[in-house]
Amino acid sequence: MKLSQLLSNMEYTLIQGNTDIEISDVIYDSRKVIEKCAFVCLKGFTTDGHKYSADAAEKGAACLVVCDDIELPEGITVIKVDDTRAALSKMSAEYFSNPARELTTVAVTGTKGKTTTVAMIRSILECAGIEAGTIGTLGIIIGDKIYKTANTTPESYEIQQAMRKMVNKGCKAVVMEVSSIGLKQHRTDNILFDCGVFTNFSHDHIGDSEHKDMEEYLACKAMLFKQCKVGIVNADDESTPAILKGSTCEVETYGFSDEAQLIGFDDNLIARPGYIGVHFETKGTKTLSVDVAIPGRFSVYNALAAISVCRHFDVSDEAIIKGLDTVKVKGRVEAYPVKGNYTILIDYAHNAMSMENVLTTLREYKPHRLVTLFGAGGNRPKARRYEMGEVSGRLSDLSVITEDNSRFEDVNDIIADIKIGIDKTDGKYVVVPNRVDAIRYCIENAEDGDIIVLAGKGHEDYQEIKGVKYHLDEREVIADILKSL
Repeated sequence: MKLSQLLSNMEYTLIQGNTDIEISDVIYDSRKVIEKCAFVCLKGFTTDGHKYSADAAEKGAACLVVCDDIELPEGITVIKVDDTRAALSKMSAEYFSNPARELTTVAVTGTKGKTTTVAMIRSILECAGIEAGTIGTLGIIIGDKIYKTANTTPESYEIQQAMRKMVNKGCKAVVMEVSSIGLKQHRTDNILFDCGVFTNFSHDHIGDSEHKDMEEYLACKAMLFKQCKVGIVNADDESTPAILKGSTCEVETYGFSDEAQLIGFDDNLIARPGYIGVHFETKGTKTLSVDVAIPGRFSVYNALAAISVCRHFDVSDEAIIKGLDTVKVKGRVEAYPVKGNYTILIDYAHNAMSMENVLTTLREYKPHRLVTLFGAGGNRPKARRYEMGEVSGRLSDLSVITEDNSRFEDVNDIIADIKIGIDKTDGKYVVVPNRVDAIRYCIENAEDGDIIVLAGKGHEDYQEIKGVKYHLDEREVIADILKSL
């Protein structure tokens, strides 16, 4: 592709060379530079791509895209722009021939619920026979293939590349988690989303590498509603008016309040061995009676958002009902089928706040015992371990303390820290340092009516010890244990 075409929808200054040259690829990682590529110098929190511009030129890059002054290498085209991240987004869209225009596009933003809402939308669409790819915390999912990503919302190049793959594989829609950082860093630029969704807003992501304060965090999330056709928002969240300030989209609302356009009501808990969920009714834009295979009232909010989105597709009520009743979100209170009269759940909760949310929700189901298996990450603040121990001791009938990603620490030292927290409570606990042995202990000692939560790993399929990632998928572990019993 000609460089001039890649630059066709952006403002730039030609510092050196010419734009009538062939470009083999658009690269932003200097380690991946190939002959005749355009190398885009991104500024990150820990590094600056401008430092590698000379190296990229030596490796054969045909063009450098910069926003700072650099020492100009000879015989290479140099393009200067105001923001190289915005430039990468535009160039990537051109390089992959704007695949978003060939898909129905849905973006979900919010502090919590993005992963679950995306999974619900996909489940409904697939029950309706509409093939949809997803992008988010669980990776890029196209059909039955999962491509791992470093971020919830990948760089713009990966997003555009993924959407092109989706089109080529016959997908008709893409549903993606759009984080505040993704919006701030222009990763979703050049996509006019058909639907943008706002789930909720609470304190999170404040720090040097993320947002300077809550105002910026909120403002970045609000950017989505200037780049979508229809904004679907939580009527019950107090931040919704601020999210919509300056929006350019048509607005639809969902929630429990009578002011919402899609209203949820009569929600109640469902619990049977192997199935923990919630039932609710809807009125307003849709009249439905729905079971959702994910526990808690927050699941109703996510389901209402998913229903609101799927109204804009050719989807029957039956597909909505079936999609929500059968939805599974890998590693998010994910039920694993067992033959006994108990329930085992796999969840990603790996800090005190997320554990408190999950365990408080599960206590509402009045289990015979709530058994929580968990560890804590190595080379992370010790306070996190004390807090997790205290939360589990307070909310669980039995805590099974084990390993998580111990990294470069001794697992027994981490467990000792967890015990400091749990000893502040009257909670019963056992220590089983090896995680596989700990899971076996939970299964072998399960009692009728128990809910067992394997917390911390969720969708992860590895255990990190002494700098090495060993394969560990808890679904495989459970299956092996059940076979052996």
